Amino acid sequence: MTRRRTPVAEPAPRRVVVVDLAEPLPDLVADAQYDSAMVIGTWHGRPVGVADVHLSAEADGTRAALTPLTDLREDAAREESARPARLPDDALPPVTVVVSTIVGRREDLELMLDGFAAIDYPDVEFLIVDNRPVVPADDVLPGLVAGRDRVRAIHEPRKGISAGRNAGVAAARGEVIVFTDDDVRVEPDWLRELAQRYVDDPTLDAVTGLILPAELDTAAQIWFERYYGGFSGERTWRPLVLEPERRAPRLVRGARITVSDAGRAVKRFAVYGVGAYGAGANMSFRRTALERIGGFDLALGTGTPARGGEDLAALIGVLWTGGRIGYEPAAVVHHRHRRGTDELLHQLRGNGLGFTAMLTSLVLGDRRHLAGLAWQLPLAVQAMAAQSLSRIGGGAADAAETRPAGLEDEYPRSLVLNELRDYPKGPLAYLRSRRLARRMDARATSGAGAARGR
Repeated sequence: MTRRRTPVAEPAPRRVVVVDLAEPLPDLVADAQYDSAMVIGTWHGRPVGVADVHLSAEADGTRAALTPLTDLREDAAREESARPARLPDDALPPVTVVVSTIVGRREDLELMLDGFAAIDYPDVEFLIVDNRPVVPADDVLPGLVAGRDRVRAIHEPRKGISAGRNAGVAAARGEVIVFTDDDVRVEPDWLRELAQRYVDDPTLDAVTGLILPAELDTAAQIWFERYYGGFSGERTWRPLVLEPERRAPRLVRGARITVSDAGRAVKRFAVYGVGAYGAGANMSFRRTALERIGGFDLALGTGTPARGGEDLAALIGVLWTGGRIGYEPAAVVHHRHRRGTDELLHQLRGNGLGFTAMLTSLVLGDRRHLAGLAWQLPLAVQAMAAQSLSRIGGGAADAAETRPAGLEDEYPRSLVLNELRDYPKGPLAYLRSRRLARRMDARATSGAGAARGR
């Protein structure tokens, strides 16, 4: 007889709270909407840890639950004193922030632009790339951008986030080009933290930052955050450097990377897992690095049949060509995860399909990736199988987070299975996407030629 799985109970809404551990703890109590919270601990604004807690009717009860965070104060103070001094404005490079959008959610765009207005950075421009093939007559974008200092909009009719990002790069004035999405809120010192890494270490070609949730009001948002770590799996709170492993055999050099903390190697893994330390919602590149890798693959990403993978392909391209990437957890954006379960299912299917589409792109671009994938395949399959089985069985992506009894949310098996089911579809989707990209390029070229001939 087949054993029927008990339906998974949906978790209750969870408040997202940022607490500066250098200050007295605020009074956190339960209310009509929230009886639990994800508490992000910072030290003078720099994230140092996170804890899930029950909210009690009395503030003292919640304070006791925050002990795992308050215990970080001493280490946080010591690390703060060892950080490089804040750079003066004239030492920071010019920066361009590029956001490719199809203007689907006016409220999100407005919140993002309001956040840009509060950014503390001396030399920055914000490029909003309208990636709609056809702009409607009642377009809201001009009204959203009008009157905003340092913000301008351009139009890229070729579909796909890669086309939008490449158009932004071509129009950008900055030496450092930063990418984010249209459903994030940024911290005021976001750009300063990213840019300082480039100045402190001129050998870095790219710098990624930390992505935290803006809200956890629905079951889908909690599931995505809990079991996928939002975007980056297990979160890391210390600045790191990723670089190719120099000891690897020449044929596969670049396929394996070393992660270093203050010059000490702490981890080694396949370059194809770089998504653990970066995603398109919070990543930046030197212009010269983007030129070296040829920009973003037009056949990858949202808006194409490949559905994703363009951000990972770019980060892998930097490492594969011998570059170095910094990870800076003090550079924070807050992302609004998909609110509905159907939206989350669609996103996870895209993640699975996009990942194998991205691998196909890499192999077709440089056949040495076949050797790299073959070299890493046994370990990669083992790691992916363990991760998927853990999720199916209710395990978490981020074991470092504190989760008291009662907050170990179960995870719907269907979400994992949906992601895995679309892995085999990626290669064909990429080939279809590449054909479409070539047709778009041909139309764009012929259109430009016709315009010059008039």
